[in-house]
Amino acid sequence: MAAFPVINLEKLNGDERAAIMEVIKDACENWGFFEVLNHGISNEFMDTVERLTKEHYKKCMEQRFKEMVESKGLEAVQTEINDLDWESTFFLRHLPVSNISEIPDLDDEYRKVMKEFALQLEKLAELLLDLLCENLGLEKGYLKKAFHGSKGPTFGTKVSNYPPCPRPELIKGLRAHTDAGGIILLFQDDKVSGLQLLKDGEWVDVPPMRHSIVINIGDQLEVITNGKYKSVMHRVIAQPDGNRMSIASFYNPGSDAVIYPAPALVEKETAEDKQIYPKFVFEDYMKLYAGLKFQDKEPRFEAMKAMESTTNLGPIATV
Repeated sequence: MAAFPVINLEKLNGDERAAIMEVIKDACENWGFFEVLNHGISNEFMDTVERLTKEHYKKCMEQRFKEMVESKGLEAVQTEINDLDWESTFFLRHLPVSNISEIPDLDDEYRKVMKEFALQLEKLAELLLDLLCENLGLEKGYLKKAFHGSKGPTFGTKVSNYPPCPRPELIKGLRAHTDAGGIILLFQDDKVSGLQLLKDGEWVDVPPMRHSIVINIGDQLEVITNGKYKSVMHRVIAQPDGNRMSIASFYNPGSDAVIYPAPALVEKETAEDKQIYPKFVFEDYMKLYAGLKFQDKEPRFEAMKAMESTTNLGPIATV
């Protein structure tokens, strides 16, 4: 199997731009994932984010997680657990309106740093969406507009820790799923591994690399590209040793954004390949996804298609 795609974004500014764009194109078409280096977020700043996240877990989350494990008797399980994940998490919302000031237990420095981190990730997400536009032959800014809705995109962060697990063969860190949204940017632990993606029927490790950001394609980009780029099943394997940090930020469409295949991409297809993906309001997809996250995505698309035939959706809401 080919090596997991790792892309040095600095090279976009030199003679190797065409080759780098080709690697990004191949990653989007055949992997659904890639890892970026020299992405514009400084190593020192990422070290600060990591330090504060790990300190916060130790101070505010670790004991709660241990109590949850104890209350559910998880350390003594004998059979596979399929209805929960071995993870300790909290969520931050950045757009359209931030809730960082409302999250309890965050100290002032951590709040400030996560707010700045979100701004830098938002900028990186929009750069990556324009690179995808370029590869797809769409006008610059098309994907950002498609995500916009009436209030701009939805952007949030899931901060997770995956503590050492006594029975990793029986409990997943996070069960297999595709991501519902647009483009996902992950800052993951560089020492403790666990993230895997499904490629050609096999689970492949996403390599932990220092100061990298892992990018993956969500279901909405699969719809907009009419299946040219695909969201991919991935999971987190719990580990017997080490506490794995994961900071996943989701740059998604606005709740009222109308999502459908880009007409320019549908036009390029032959008659038998014509539009196969539905048109829907993002919020409706999320309501469906909430109950079906750990199942295949295809029935979700079919359900939205059935809903589309009974609903008249207006034109895309843009700026």
